[in-house]
Amino acid sequence: MSPQYQLMAELEKAFDDLVEATEALMATARQHPPTMWRFDGEADLDWLMRALTDYWYQDGQDGRATRDHVGVVVANDVLLAHALDVNRYKDIFAQQLGVARKQHPSMIAELKATLPFRHPVLHDHLKGSGMARLHLKQCWRRIPIADAPVSRIRLAWYSSGRSIKRMSVAEVEAKLARLNNEAAHVQIQYRLLASLPDGEMLAQVQTQAPLMRANLFFREPLEDGHTRRAMNVALPLFVPAMDHRLPQINQPAPEPPEKRTRALRGDSKIESEPFIPSLRIYRYRY
Repeated sequence: MSPQYQLMAELEKAFDDLVEATEALMATARQHPPTMWRFDGEADLDWLMRALTDYWYQDGQDGRATRDHVGVVVANDVLLAHALDVNRYKDIFAQQLGVARKQHPSMIAELKATLPFRHPVLHDHLKGSGMARLHLKQCWRRIPIADAPVSRIRLAWYSSGRSIKRMSVAEVEAKLARLNNEAAHVQIQYRLLASLPDGEMLAQVQTQAPLMRANLFFREPLEDGHTRRAMNVALPLFVPAMDHRLPQINQPAPEPPEKRTRALRGDSKIESEPFIPSLRIYRYRY
């Protein structure tokens, strides 16, 4: 068996295991429906199933964007065990995808198109709505699970997120070379880059899409003494509670704020204006 064929078989099994673990979770939820809350509508088992199996691109969807399903599920020990199983298979699937991207990047497009056919019920249900290709990130993103019973959850939009990648002058120059070298604005940026020392490190900054964050207030301190924790909640948050009671949950604004809600830190190590605008490259303050 060739390494590429073996990797494809492992990815197929990882996806099968993920779907089967999710189906097992939902079977348990149907037998003993949990108490639930949903941010943008009525929370029922159909919503939970849609949220946990939203693996698909919609027509016209930006490949970098993901859909969120914000809610809370009060889970007993059995349901929590299923959620942990789902996350374990998501991690395996993500790990295998990482290997495929590194060793056989041409496999990715094939995976998006072929894996859905391994589960015709899912595929046939969704393809009529223009969803027939896998959105891989939506497959492997984990279910948020609280560490312990929670008394209160405070939800808030977070629209100040940034991803920062350190790059050398040579790496930035290589990226510039892929642009239209004859364009005047590119030539200006080449000259700016040439003025820097070869050893200077730069920052490529990507503003992240707004997301919902949850501040969890635990009923009792954790073993490490912490009484609260913040986490992103793109999928329904599972909170352990044998009494089936929802914690106190605030109702955040229906849409994220249009402008940044947090002031830039005065001690930020990155300059406020881009040095190479075409690539979102910034200099560090020294």
